[in-house]
Amino acid sequence: MDTSRLSRFVSELWDAEIVPQLVEYIRIPNKSPMFDKDWVAHGHMDAAVKLMEDWARSKLGQLPGATLEVVRLEGRTPLIYIEVPGQGDDTVMLYGHLDKQPEMTGWAEGLGPWTPVLKGDKLYGRGGADDGYAIFGSLAALLALHEQGVPHARCVILIEACEESGSYDLPYYVDHLAARIGSPSLVVCLDSGCGNYDQLWLTTSLRGMTGGNLSVQVLEEGVHSGDASGVVPSSFRILRELLSRLEDPETGTIKPKELYVEIPPQRVEQAKLSAEVLGDDIYSKFPWAEGMQPVSRDLAELVLNRTWRPQLAVTGIGGIPPLESAGNVLRPFTAAKLSLRVPPTLDGAKAGEFVKQLLEKDPPYGATVSFTLEKDGSGWNAPALSPWLEQAVSDASQNYFGAPATYMGEGGSIPFMGMLGEKFPQAQFLITGVLGPHSNAHGPNEFLHIPTGKKVSMVVAEVVARHHRRSQEG
Repeated sequence: MDTSRLSRFVSELWDAEIVPQLVEYIRIPNKSPMFDKDWVAHGHMDAAVKLMEDWARSKLGQLPGATLEVVRLEGRTPLIYIEVPGQGDDTVMLYGHLDKQPEMTGWAEGLGPWTPVLKGDKLYGRGGADDGYAIFGSLAALLALHEQGVPHARCVILIEACEESGSYDLPYYVDHLAARIGSPSLVVCLDSGCGNYDQLWLTTSLRGMTGGNLSVQVLEEGVHSGDASGVVPSSFRILRELLSRLEDPETGTIKPKELYVEIPPQRVEQAKLSAEVLGDDIYSKFPWAEGMQPVSRDLAELVLNRTWRPQLAVTGIGGIPPLESAGNVLRPFTAAKLSLRVPPTLDGAKAGEFVKQLLEKDPPYGATVSFTLEKDGSGWNAPALSPWLEQAVSDASQNYFGAPATYMGEGGSIPFMGMLGEKFPQAQFLITGVLGPHSNAHGPNEFLHIPTGKKVSMVVAEVVARHHRRSQEG
């Protein structure tokens, strides 16, 4: 395979077609069902599906025998399913998603979630990097192989539409399509992150998560705070007390030992190596307020904190009026949306039930306390890389990034990975992505780093080609 020719082909395809398609995709507010309960009526998800379907169909003629179907199980989000014939008996699965996180506030002037803006090498807007580029990058890789006549195994591409809601529809589609999917020996996922934009980053683990709404009610209606304070316990104070059962308020450390696992020694060593490669970029990539500092100066510990240790984030508050309309009232209730990241090998469902029991038992002052679980998902710890795949990603990183590949866990969740790991325990996994420093997925000013998107497409092409070569060699 001519790597220079492959690089030119992929880069030109991105510039001429993929970036313009992503610009239009960003305009579509196709929020995941958790954030848009009326997603069917609004039609944004269907619009995103049609955009990707139309472009993909325009390319299938260059992939002999390739087929595309938008699969729609009743009552569920749609799924794009593509089959590209190949040589041999093996199957490669390539995965991505097309649903998006909600708007979020704080976008810089001129930027917005549904306003695509190109600035240099960056395409700003919600969803381009997480994960709109996946279908385009996957097909670009296969098109590049066919342009040179390089053989590859049969490939199936799955693009789901509820990943940001926990992928609750995906198991039904995988079961529905099981006979057509077969048993992949290589799974490629382009929905992860990268520590920098200088080399290929392989994701070795993903944290799971559980979360929901914690509500504390003390009154049937609000009352004058001067009359009630000191008599009626504050719902906010009780909520704060309950959270302290889960999290140390001074350090942020999760207290219950039931939410920890023993970190594998290999992951500890990889964390140390990642810390050496990234240095202060581990924390300096974040948009810190002036004077703020990270929870630790031990860089390896920061890597382990965000990849293998449980951590809590309060992502929403209910029952509290905005400042400009907050009177002297002791409020009847306070609610908080909790997002708890759990270690990769911890059972997410059991963690959720444990947290529910922890927060609801023995409510202070007899308050009405409820924790309603919204979602839970176990994490994922990658199997050991086969020698051929380790060599392939090493070579591909050198060929297209000019630097060695690096391995690190990610703090986020991709529910699909845990499910696939169980269904296909013999498969090899290539999990990577374009979410690097300052790309700010889920937050304001999210962007796609276009050169990294191109290089990841090139890497996928080379690894898929090497996968076929390895299978032929036995």
